Amino acid sequence: MKLSSQQAPAALLAAATAVLASSSSASDLPNSACGCVSPPASHLFAAKLPLPVCPADILDKCTALTKAGIANVLTPESETYKERTLTYWSLTSQLTPWCIVQPTTPEEVALAVTTLVKETSCEFAVRSGGHFIWPANNIEEGVTIDLGLMSGTVYDEEKKLARISPGSRWGGVYGALEPHGMTVPGGRASTVGVAGFLNGGGNSFYSARKGFACDNVVNFEVVLANGTIINANANEHSDLYQAMKGGQSNFGIVTRFDMQAFEAPKLWGGVVQWNKTATQQAIDAHVDWVTNHDKNINDSAIVFWTYQPALKDTVIITSLVDTQGHAAPPAFDKFLGMSGNLSSTLRTATHKELTDELEQPAGYRDIWWTGTIKNDRKVYEKVLELHDELTTFMAAQSPDGDFITQAMFQSIPTVLSRHSEERGGNVLGLDREPDNVIMLLFTLAVNGEAQERVAREQMRKWGDGTMEFARGVGAAVEWQYINYAYDYQDPLTSYGEANLKKMMDAAAKYDPSGVFQTRSPRGFKVSNRSGYKLN
Repeated sequence: MKLSSQQAPAALLAAATAVLASSSSASDLPNSACGCVSPPASHLFAAKLPLPVCPADILDKCTALTKAGIANVLTPESETYKERTLTYWSLTSQLTPWCIVQPTTPEEVALAVTTLVKETSCEFAVRSGGHFIWPANNIEEGVTIDLGLMSGTVYDEEKKLARISPGSRWGGVYGALEPHGMTVPGGRASTVGVAGFLNGGGNSFYSARKGFACDNVVNFEVVLANGTIINANANEHSDLYQAMKGGQSNFGIVTRFDMQAFEAPKLWGGVVQWNKTATQQAIDAHVDWVTNHDKNINDSAIVFWTYQPALKDTVIITSLVDTQGHAAPPAFDKFLGMSGNLSSTLRTATHKELTDELEQPAGYRDIWWTGTIKNDRKVYEKVLELHDELTTFMAAQSPDGDFITQAMFQSIPTVLSRHSEERGGNVLGLDREPDNVIMLLFTLAVNGEAQERVAREQMRKWGDGTMEFARGVGAAVEWQYINYAYDYQDPLTSYGEANLKKMMDAAAKYDPSGVFQTRSPRGFKVSNRSGYKLN
């Protein structure tokens, strides 16, 4: 939602908060060897550009999928193809593959992969919810395996497990579990997809209580490159099980996530908007929050500064949630005592209702950056100084003035790593941090490819400037959250050598031919790091 100048003073600006879910230009990624000529722009249909022109041999490669017995193979002239392309959240990911294959079962996923590998030379991408910020989930010259028809959640009452299909989005998951009085830790915006979120870790309202969302997955059903369908859990393929908790798309395609569900009373929370004159109070409140987060594991508090084009100015937004339903718990006293309150939606609500509120408009080209710092107010102040410089620069050169920024601060308490260890461990590497830290997220949403190029340069400048300052005051933490990282960042290396080796070993063991490194090269790949070897 974008705000009019009349709406702005009392508006929630909840649209600016989709990254609480929280899924590069295609020219930065390797091209396929298949040889189809595609238009360069991502925003194909809105711009009314020509569809991909595919020679007969390329069409044969897509026909191979149909001949193999897969019913749902979409070609560029079909309306469903166009509709699915337009459902990618960021315009940057609205690419034009030669065809889209939509399997409906794990067996069809396996058939799609083995057919593409054995009978074609094409690269392929894998899409679940379509919410990733750069096109790791789509491809310009190749085939996209779209898991959108594999959606839904089944609750196993006896085992208290939520069995979630990979094409699901979190709003649907919560809606399916609420009649049972249950929930799972998942995305904080309802339209975020399940698979990318869980494979990258997953920060939720419940993180301090339950750890990262991936640590609540008790079993991954996975299609390997050779078509084998296996289960990865604490007892079967436990090395793969651990590697998939943060290792993203390096090992196979997950076709079901079994998550441990738990009883969920209604929550208390919502979004509060503040005048930017409360900046110093907001910094004080969040510094105190991070320091004491381990003592307040039922609560979640996030603060960010956002430039809104309707206002032509920056406001402060806080997302506050108590997962036990306690109204205005003492942990939030400093936030709730801030001056300059413009609006509030704080109330008692269901998990789904709170995530329905946290949405951001589609239709922009979105550039993100992430990093991690110690809880040092000097770095907060530097981040906001650089944010002001960015908004001034963008306002001066933007042809339409339509851009949105976010400078977001999220606490990552040490208790998350303890929860992970209790649940078999992940590969994120945060157990190396002895103190509570802050995960930063910077975002910039713009219109048009020219502005996207400007945005990429400015976001790198903002991020690099932040970490240079943080290193100078001893407050830098060399960890990057993969679900927020952009294509020019290196989150896998930030996990540490031991975890990188675990991922490399698992990739080599379960995908010895390197299919998910070379034939499905989108995303952050272990093969791009020294030490990786194909078997």
